[in-house]
Amino acid sequence: MLKLILLFVGLLAITFIVWHIGPGRIYDVAAQLGPVALLVMLIPSFIMYLAEAYGWKVTLGPTAKTIPFWRVLAIKTAGEVVNMTTPAGYLGGEPLKAYLLTKHHVPSVEGFASVVIAKTTKTIAEVLFILLGVVLTFWTLGDDDGSFGQKVLAAWLSVGLLLFGTAAFVFVQRQGLFTGALEFFRKIGLRIGYLESREEKLRSLDRMILEFYRHNRPAVYASTGLFFLGWIAEAGEVYLFIWYLGGPAKPLASISIAALSVFIKGTTFFIPGSLGAQDLGNLFLLKDFGYSEVAGVTFALLRRFREMVWIGMGLLCITVLRGRAAGIQESRTFDSGDGS
Repeated sequence: MLKLILLFVGLLAITFIVWHIGPGRIYDVAAQLGPVALLVMLIPSFIMYLAEAYGWKVTLGPTAKTIPFWRVLAIKTAGEVVNMTTPAGYLGGEPLKAYLLTKHHVPSVEGFASVVIAKTTKTIAEVLFILLGVVLTFWTLGDDDGSFGQKVLAAWLSVGLLLFGTAAFVFVQRQGLFTGALEFFRKIGLRIGYLESREEKLRSLDRMILEFYRHNRPAVYASTGLFFLGWIAEAGEVYLFIWYLGGPAKPLASISIAALSVFIKGTTFFIPGSLGAQDLGNLFLLKDFGYSEVAGVTFALLRRFREMVWIGMGLLCITVLRGRAAGIQESRTFDSGDGS
């Protein structure tokens, strides 16, 4: 119920923004963008998806190494659409990714291990990107008024908490993330049958994650670097959007806006799609960097347009992958019947 209330509030917020600024003014700016411009604006997000898919692929175990990259990209895109559209926030699509890997003969433990490791390296890259954005924001805008100084201080504190949380997450993984959770539930008297029956698999999963961190450090660094490249591509998207909206587009400001936008989206994960919060955040960010309200709200709507395109791509990937999985299952059943 709370999710539905937040979703409704988000829709009201977007409606209010559009009404306050004026639908006609927004339409006049958006009408200047033709279909070619809209296609060009999708290039940075495509690069981002490619970089993130490679970032995940380098964390895959030996069984999954034979899976073609385009299929890894399709599975990643399918998982992201669940992350973007379900109340589970940015974790709901991760089990789907691991499940789809099992359809390509990847053991579930190996698939889940790669998902956890990739989520960790992506989070590390995200925190580094946000940290870069905060530094550039302070350097670009300075501290001309007290209110901005307070905002920067709040941002530093928030990034500090993110760094601490990420470090704690990595530490817990090294101690045994899943078996630790199982032991915790037992200590408080909570027995979860699903987890209890899979204790050995959970121990294997923790061992696999720990072994990867110990013996595949170059892959961990490469994965983190690729995810960071993906975040930089998002900054390229900000630059391109602002340039098409009349600019002036500035590279350093684009990185700052992108990083702070990522921070806003991450801290409002409990709202489905960060609806309303993300859009208001983008509007105020662009205003802080000297752009007009019309440019800010059009920018926010363009980012929603990009999300809708990738949601459509993700749904298409889910349909294709499910169809292929069903075909594989039927082929196994047929082969089994022949052998009887």
